[in-house]
Parts: sequence; C-alpha cells; structure tokens
Amino acid sequence: MLQDLTLRQLLAISLGAIAGALARYYLTFWLTLKLGTNFPYGTFFINLSGCAAMGFFTGWMGQKTIVSQEVRLMISTGFLGAYTTFSTYSLESLALVQGGDFFKAIFYWLGSAVLGVTSLYLGIAFARYLL
Repeated sequence: MLQDLTLRQLLAISLGAIAGALARYYLTFWLTLKLGTNFPYGTFFINLSGCAAMGFFTGWMGQKTIVSQEVRLMISTGFLGAYTTFSTYSLESLALVQGGDFFKAIFYWLGSAVLGVTSLYLGIAFARYLL
C-alpha cells in the first residue's frame, strides 16, 4: 500500500537511514578488524541481526499501537532498511508464505538470489565494456 508521506515521516525515515547505514558500516569495519577477511562476517552478522530485529519489531508492533507512524517508519524503513535490506526481503518472504502463496515465495527467494547475482555480474560487465 503506497501512501503520500508527510514531511515528518520523510524526516523520520531519513534520520533512521543515516543511523542504520552508519551502524552497518562501523559494525562491518569492527568485525573485519576482529575476525579478518576470510569470510564476510560483517554482512553475515548484519543480515542475521537485522532479520532478528525486524522480526522483533514487527512482532512487537503487532501488539502495540501506541507508537507513532513516524517512529515505526524511522525504525523499520529507515534504520533497518539502511542497516540491511535482507531483513525486508525476509519479512516479505514470510508474508508470502503466510499468505499461502508458496510459488511466489519460492520465486522471490530464488529469483532474488540468482537474478541478484546475475544482475551484479551484468552490471560489472557493462561497466567494463564502457571503460
């Protein structure tokens, strides 16, 4: 459901996004220093912690109605959206499964992974072609 956002809501998303992007950057940097570069520990941890946070937040929001729309947007769309889009991907996947649309869920899971890597490769190839 698309909606027109107010200035307050846009600012809330923006502030959350700044904090989420910085958290992702510094946490990845710190984990790389501590654990090395032989595995993408930072991204792995961020994806899992972002999914856990999105699950907790959406579960909590299902029980609480006292939090304003701005706070909801700041945390879910802003912070968690910038921290990791994997949490949104997981939330949308679960919604498809819970809605009983298993074909769409499988297409979304596999399509995002396979087509995402394919698109990345094509983007690199196109950039190299232009250079």
